[in-house]
Amino acid sequence: MSQQSQSAANGGRISFPVPETMNEAQREVYEQIVSGPRRTLVGPLRAALHNPVLADRWQRLGQVLRFETSLPTHLNELAILVTARRWNSELEWAIHAGDADRAGLDPAIAEAIRTCSVPDFGTDEVAREIYDYACELVQRGDVSEPTYAAIVARWGEVGAVELTAVIGYYSMVAMTLNVHRVPLPEGVSADLPREEGKLAEMPGSGATA
Repeated sequence: MSQQSQSAANGGRISFPVPETMNEAQREVYEQIVSGPRRTLVGPLRAALHNPVLADRWQRLGQVLRFETSLPTHLNELAILVTARRWNSELEWAIHAGDADRAGLDPAIAEAIRTCSVPDFGTDEVAREIYDYACELVQRGDVSEPTYAAIVARWGEVGAVELTAVIGYYSMVAMTLNVHRVPLPEGVSADLPREEGKLAEMPGSGATA
């Protein structure tokens, strides 16, 4: 089967290396991925494996930002959901909506993000601060002084660095998934209301404006 027909068969714009056809370098990185906390290869690394050095560095950075930051997992996932929604990335959304639910993020918060509505955080100022930071960064490429100060005050400078890196990394992930048309795994679905050709508008809570 040609590369072009492979692309058509898997639903993507490009072919995605599979274990049966991987070269030695690709197979080595693949084994590292599936033996780590991800346990499977479903996302942007399917495309990145065309360059195994890139895929290796990518998966190492991703492991840190997904599993090893100082932020609680549900807050990390909250920031990722805002990022996925901004870029209309269905695969990123589908994977991390599940991760957020398992981590204990209030499902009502995730649903509000899905519909680009302001979540009702109630008294959860911690989640509100993460949400506002993520929204401002993906909308404007920067955050206001009050929003930045709130994160540093609660999580220290390392938390601000990690949170920014998470949002930047998952923006790269979303772009890769979108541009190469990396398909959703079988049995996985996502429903992101969107207007073709436009990014999602992520409204801040207004608490730190």
